[in-house]
Amino acid sequence: MSDNDNFFQRVYEVSRLIPYGRVTSYGAIAKYLGATKSARMVGWAMNASKNDDTVPAHRVVNKQGLLTGKIHFQGKNLMQQLLESEGIEIVDNQIQNLEDKFWDPADLDI
Repeated sequence: MSDNDNFFQRVYEVSRLIPYGRVTSYGAIAKYLGATKSARMVGWAMNASKNDDTVPAHRVVNKQGLLTGKIHFQGKNLMQQLLESEGIEIVDNQIQNLEDKFWDPADLDI
């Protein structure tokens, strides 16, 4: 297993903890994993997870709440549809009331 594979697996473990109806950011996951400057790598992990239904990649957005990863989902609006089905309001590809919907993995007691 390469270092990237191990990092990706750790990203997936954290993403599986994101509560239904909540989102987090690439940077928050990277920071939680002790890799603060690796937000882009978290994004790569989310993209690589597209064949794993156990990884809720749709719940990971950029720090402003933009659906920057939506191009990696099948269907033009699948990421938005998944989030809206969880009660998250989106306008112009941006989550509304991000502060209320944001989940920070740093709050975990693990």
